[in-house]
Amino acid sequence: MRFDTIIIGGGLSGLMAGINLMQRGQRCLIISSGQSALHFFSGSMELYGVEGCPMEAIARLPESHPYSKIGVDNIQAIIDTVKPFFQEIGFIFNGDSNVNHYRITPMGTLKPVWLTMEEYAHVTDRNNFPWHQAALINIEGFLDFHASFLAAGLGKLGVESRIANVTLPQLEHIRKNPTEMRSTNIAKVLTGDVIQRLAAEVNLATNDAEVVIMPAVVGLYGKEEVNSLKDKVYKPLRFIPTMPPSVPGIRMQIALRHFFQKIGGVYLLGDSVESGIIRKNSLLGISTTNHGEMRFEADNYIMATGSFFSHGLRASADAIYEPVLDLDTVFGGARSKWYNEKLFAEQPYMKFGIATDNEFHALKEGTALQNVYVVGAGLSGFDAIKEGCGAGVSITTAIHVANTIINKSSNGTEQK
Repeated sequence: MRFDTIIIGGGLSGLMAGINLMQRGQRCLIISSGQSALHFFSGSMELYGVEGCPMEAIARLPESHPYSKIGVDNIQAIIDTVKPFFQEIGFIFNGDSNVNHYRITPMGTLKPVWLTMEEYAHVTDRNNFPWHQAALINIEGFLDFHASFLAAGLGKLGVESRIANVTLPQLEHIRKNPTEMRSTNIAKVLTGDVIQRLAAEVNLATNDAEVVIMPAVVGLYGKEEVNSLKDKVYKPLRFIPTMPPSVPGIRMQIALRHFFQKIGGVYLLGDSVESGIIRKNSLLGISTTNHGEMRFEADNYIMATGSFFSHGLRASADAIYEPVLDLDTVFGGARSKWYNEKLFAEQPYMKFGIATDNEFHALKEGTALQNVYVVGAGLSGFDAIKEGCGAGVSITTAIHVANTIINKSSNGTEQK
């Protein structure tokens, strides 16, 4: 079966690349083994986690960083399209690339970010908080949100908090087993008429609060429940991310996949690439676990397989390797140099990843594969955690590579 581009990996970077290519006339296949890092989504996206302007910091990064390979002007052109794109599929984000704002973490600290979903707690000025009294609402029995930690953190920022637990009869069947009281299971219950009951309980607990803050356990399959709850709660309502799984992240994954399929893309969920045929510095085709001897072929391939979390990278005793095509990787010397014993210090292994040239072609035995590109978390040369750039790298590399493929295809057509 033949496509214009085959994308291996169905997370944020793979879907953004696939949608971009489909919207510009290509026929694309995405092969996804399942869960992606979107299941850890905080409700915010980071471009580069610094105080002030992220683009100024990006301009000073080393040549090995994915942002440097894209170039500042190209990054700016790409990120200007991001908010309108997400609005088209039903996600409204606040923020821009001129200056970072701050999302409020579950610990009540402030973290500089690029974009935040409009219903999530965030502030533009850390020295001028919009509220002084907050009602922190939790669902009774929900252990993945610790309101006391949030209250302590907000207290240091000058916000006085009152904590209240609410419950509903509809939640009793999952409360019987603590392991079932997860955000996604709660969100499956908090739909329809139950939202009215939840809003009534929340309103009873708000008192004189200027804002209501609660965990993100509403709106798994769409934003209707979020909007309904906001309309029915008397005070401004903001959400805070919880421990995974992430309700808004799963909703975004579903929305992106449905949009990709709506515009004609083929999405194989629960399948994995087993092997590929490489000749003369090009990938000719791939085989998957579920399709046996059937070979999938394309003009171009995009590796969006992620990092260690999604098994896009794996570690042996003495090396980091890429398990699908055995591509070259970048990692640092002896294993003892891969990590810092101080848990919260910068960890060298976070910058390990697949080796590419400046056009994001994957390298194999030191030679660029001319039709294989790498995007997202599997790239080497950046630390998504310490730099605060995970979503930004995923989005910008995906769209940049899509642009490269379209330009290459156009040039090839003109030469013919």
